[in-house]
Amino acid sequence: MLATAERWVLRALEAILVILLAGMVVMVFGNVVLRYLFNSGLDLSEELSRYFFVWLTYIGAVVVMRENGHLGVDTFVGTLGRNGRLVCMVLSDLIILICCVMLLDGTFKQHEINASSVAPVTGLSMSYVYGVLYFAGIGIGLITLARLYRALTGKLASYELDEFVGDYSNSPSRDLKGHLE
Repeated sequence: MLATAERWVLRALEAILVILLAGMVVMVFGNVVLRYLFNSGLDLSEELSRYFFVWLTYIGAVVVMRENGHLGVDTFVGTLGRNGRLVCMVLSDLIILICCVMLLDGTFKQHEINASSVAPVTGLSMSYVYGVLYFAGIGIGLITLARLYRALTGKLASYELDEFVGDYSNSPSRDLKGHLE
């Protein structure tokens, strides 16, 4: 049941990413057309497309973290055996958790300033723009905690350890069909 809920959440996040990207394309392309054909433009579209990009980046970071797709230096780790890889994964996950805590702490400390600042064109509170950092910090932190738990309890799937060193040949999300199921 938890795996089904996780798949639905992942699909919803991917749908949000598609909507944000499509919104950016429409707004930027529309603004280009307005500028070249009618010598005018919409300031609203410039501002909103920037905010969509911020949200797209951080929501995408959570999705990519779940799919073990972030960049990593795997040259050294790839030469290690299973236990060496596991130790490196645990250390890496601990560093990621520290970074998530720092991100959440900084976002919390900055929240009051962002809440009182408004965007110049839309008048939108900047806490809505930068509030996505709460989502990213919590999302990446929970994903990392779950992987760390599986690693420490011996429940880590072998393909997850392979993905950690950049080998996606045994990954269930390797092909599109496996990714969507």
